[in-house]
Amino acid sequence: MKVTFYSNFLTHHQLPFCLEMKKKLGDNFKFVSTVKIFQWRLDLGFENLDDQYDFVIKAYENETEYHKAKQLALDSDVVIIGSTTDDLIVERLKQDKITFRYRARVFIFPDGFWNTVLDIKKLKLFYDRHIKFRKNKNLYLLCANAYGPNDFNFLHLYKNKIYRWGYFLKTNIYDINHLIQQKENNKKIEIIWVARFIKCKHPEIVIKLAKNLKKQNYHFVIKMLGNGKLEEKIKRKIKKEHLEDVIEVVGHVPSDKVKDYMEKANIFIGTSDSQEGWGAVINESMNAGCAIVANEQMGSVPILIKHRKNGMIYHKYSQLENNVKELIKSPDLRKKLSINAYETITNEWTSQIAVENLMNLFTAIINEKECEIKEGPASKANNYIRKK
Repeated sequence: MKVTFYSNFLTHHQLPFCLEMKKKLGDNFKFVSTVKIFQWRLDLGFENLDDQYDFVIKAYENETEYHKAKQLALDSDVVIIGSTTDDLIVERLKQDKITFRYRARVFIFPDGFWNTVLDIKKLKLFYDRHIKFRKNKNLYLLCANAYGPNDFNFLHLYKNKIYRWGYFLKTNIYDINHLIQQKENNKKIEIIWVARFIKCKHPEIVIKLAKNLKKQNYHFVIKMLGNGKLEEKIKRKIKKEHLEDVIEVVGHVPSDKVKDYMEKANIFIGTSDSQEGWGAVINESMNAGCAIVANEQMGSVPILIKHRKNGMIYHKYSQLENNVKELIKSPDLRKKLSINAYETITNEWTSQIAVENLMNLFTAIINEKECEIKEGPASKANNYIRKK
């Protein structure tokens, strides 16, 4: 089976999946990179992975590579489309060959509602990608967001052809009981927050939480990893509220070093809103055995976390605070959630499992049979009903 994955450029979030596909299919797997890595990512310390792997076709580099990328769209048994210019794959879509779009959701508007719905270019792009070929029998959707099925079903797109997907990061294997014991040796409960300092990540919630916990005499420290345009404002707020003793703004940390902080942390908090398409920090912190409290609006949270079994989900601020306080007071609950979080990632949400399930799905479609995967990656995705 020949499979080609089209996206902007290869990222560290996609790499484990691609390496597993390469291991499974050899030269029959290719990743087509359509644009050069953005300079701002290089400035943040991310590597240019396009130059490091032989399965990458750099369509942007020259005419030869571009035509190779275009031919792969016609020759491959299955194509996965993340981000790409449609001229590379339009002939494949016209021929109705097995094709998967890879998308989070529709109804999030990072540029604002009116700036999106009144932007003719954006509307045309959405039409070309999701509506123009909607009657194709062999056009499917890999959906990397718990709420994506709600959006696409509302628009009557990809009916009964939406499959659960997401990010599959490098899985680190630990002696989980030993790791948790090390965390319990912290002098204070260590809480970690990892995100860019931007509006949709809500770093201000961390300040509110720290202020209230300190007022109630809880013993803790919060480490904030990341940078962004709100960083200096948050630092000033921390100083104004006299929270320097309980909040440490670590700043930018290279992606391969974030796990070192997570391995030491007792609790991870995820405060992003619905603009968070997936939220790979949830995967990472679960893998590192953190007890998680995360906003239900984050795209990965309803998929990966079962409340009070392998993490805690909140819907409003008071629940976030109460959940964190309960975790601070209860080492047994922290241990239970941490172990179950680790086991969820290592047993249910690895790149190996994702590839195995996806290949089973591809085979079922090619043979015109019903896929038997009921849970996890590549299982059928239904509307998510939010809890009250």
